[in-house]
Amino acid sequence: MLVEVEVPQLAESIADATLLAWRKRVGERGTRGEPLCDLETDKVTLEVSAPADGVIKELRKQEGQTAVSHETLAVIDTTVLKAVADHPPPPAPTPEPTPAAPSPEPAAAKPQSNHAKSNNGITKLSPAVRKLVAEHAIDPQAVPASGKDGRLTKSDVLTHLKPAEESAPASAPPADEPVAHADEARERHADEAGERRVPMTRLRRRIAERLLAAQHQHAILTTFNEVDMQPVTALRDRHREAFEARHGVRLGFMSFFCKAAVAALERYPIVNAAVEGEDIVYHDYYHLGIAVSSPRGLVVPVLRDVERLSFGAIEARLREYGEKAREAKLSVEDLTGGTFTITNGGVFGSLLSTPILNPPQSAILGMHRIQDRPIAEGGQVVIRPMMYLALSYDHRLIDGREAVSFLVTLKQHLEDPARLLLDV
Repeated sequence: MLVEVEVPQLAESIADATLLAWRKRVGERGTRGEPLCDLETDKVTLEVSAPADGVIKELRKQEGQTAVSHETLAVIDTTVLKAVADHPPPPAPTPEPTPAAPSPEPAAAKPQSNHAKSNNGITKLSPAVRKLVAEHAIDPQAVPASGKDGRLTKSDVLTHLKPAEESAPASAPPADEPVAHADEARERHADEAGERRVPMTRLRRRIAERLLAAQHQHAILTTFNEVDMQPVTALRDRHREAFEARHGVRLGFMSFFCKAAVAALERYPIVNAAVEGEDIVYHDYYHLGIAVSSPRGLVVPVLRDVERLSFGAIEARLREYGEKAREAKLSVEDLTGGTFTITNGGVFGSLLSTPILNPPQSAILGMHRIQDRPIAEGGQVVIRPMMYLALSYDHRLIDGREAVSFLVTLKQHLEDPARLLLDV
């Protein structure tokens, strides 16, 4: 029986997906539920599993090709395994023992060229070199490499071909020889400089499109403030061990910022709103997007109904999203529906930045590095752990008064965390 492996139903906002990599090849066995391939969309990476036990009979799509919902990716033959189970092969005859032959002395290991270390024996070849090697049927391992990091350059291949060209009858040089020499010089320079060209991933293309759209379609303005993180740091240090013992997760700064952001958004609901055409859509819920760096790029999973979550629940979900991002297992539902975004460039050492909106949201909060700085307090100069805050907002919807007041409210709740409990 032949069973088709189909693309799962994609979200309405996702038109198609790119086949990122096959984990099985034709002739290999697969078991039900075992991952067969990875699909990349402009938001997430999806695993496609085998719908039944069997042997891969046919691959309908190759790596790099696109596919839509329910399109057939491969065909599994389930009868092969059944036939093997019903008629197992006879046991192989036991070979008669033979006298051991004296083992030859080990030959000296031949040093392997730096440019021949991949599975197919060829790596670090530029398109020009690869074309030249293919045209003349040359083994690249037999050509000495002189480029940077053992790269094989076009001049290396041409030098290798010179004896054969000299033995061939001479011919008149083509009319465009100077141009050919110029092209050859440019290609040789590119080879030696170590340049390479790779296509952008779908996620990176989507990020680029959204960032450009945000810049072109919104009147983005950024306002700044700073917050003394000593009260939060002291509270966190005092209850860190008890919190971890009770909730099973570390107490970080992000949960404080999420709770303080909700308190500020409740006072200034316009910051939690969005523009749709000529209407303003107010949200009476607080779905906070938390920017997370992943191997594939920046993703923004959404914490839903943060006003109902405890500090422990927030930290647990943040850890879960971090693990999913690293393993490329975030779903479309994890990334959609946010009303406000928080991004923390401080984990990478950023001291100050102007974050870009995450449409259709109208505001984004940027956290930064905590740095000990001298400040005036009670007529005295003291050293405090300070953090710069940045709020980028759509000026079409949010006025400067609301934006500045939002940051001031956020600052008040972080510098006096008791406000988060007393709702003042």
